Amino acid sequence: MPHGTYTPLHVASSPWVDISIDFVLGFPRTQRGMDSIFVVVDRFNKMAHFILCHKIDDASNIVKLFFRDVVKLHGLPKSIVFDRDTKFLSHFWRVLWSRLGTKLLFSTTCHPQTDGQTEVVNRSLSIMLRVVLKGNHKSWDEYLPHIEFAYNRVVHKTTNISPFEAIYGFNPLTPLDLISLPNVSHFIHKEGTSRADFVRKLHERIKNHIQLQNEKYAKSNNKGKRPMIFEEGDWV
Repeated sequence: MPHGTYTPLHVASSPWVDISIDFVLGFPRTQRGMDSIFVVVDRFNKMAHFILCHKIDDASNIVKLFFRDVVKLHGLPKSIVFDRDTKFLSHFWRVLWSRLGTKLLFSTTCHPQTDGQTEVVNRSLSIMLRVVLKGNHKSWDEYLPHIEFAYNRVVHKTTNISPFEAIYGFNPLTPLDLISLPNVSHFIHKEGTSRADFVRKLHERIKNHIQLQNEKYAKSNNKGKRPMIFEEGDWV
């Protein structure tokens, strides 16, 4: 019988406080020399940023990309989940985040719950890019902003709404929406409450929904397993 039950990470309580990061490698080198994607996912609203990079980028370059494309929009996170890529094991990376007060969480084979977030996003990204790559091996990077927009506008099964709606309270317009005037009354006043109250209640609903999904996943994953019990003096 397998030992050790699945224990999900704590549920994030607000946007862009707890994030996961990873890389998607192995793409054809484009005319601009890009061959990889730096993936950043918010654990609360599931919004993702797909950032072009090079496979050989070191920790210093990745930090520059992170501040340029993530921090400028969302501020600094309290925690970052990532795998044991050599970029994230460097002294520079660990000291930087320690001084900034951000907690670093390594995903490991013993704790698979810590790295599932970006794996799901990476699969979706790979599927969308596979379509684009046909006949566009040297210019797939030009389509990445459109893929990111499309991903963040689709309803996420964990939150039951799109990442855009989870953070802003509404979905941004697409060319199809411009055919007629959009109805924005649903986020200006929601049952007589202010927009701030609406967003606050929306975030609370998202948190509860994520908690429910985590409990369902843990219950399913823990079938046939029993918790490991440690006694005083045991080696861990």
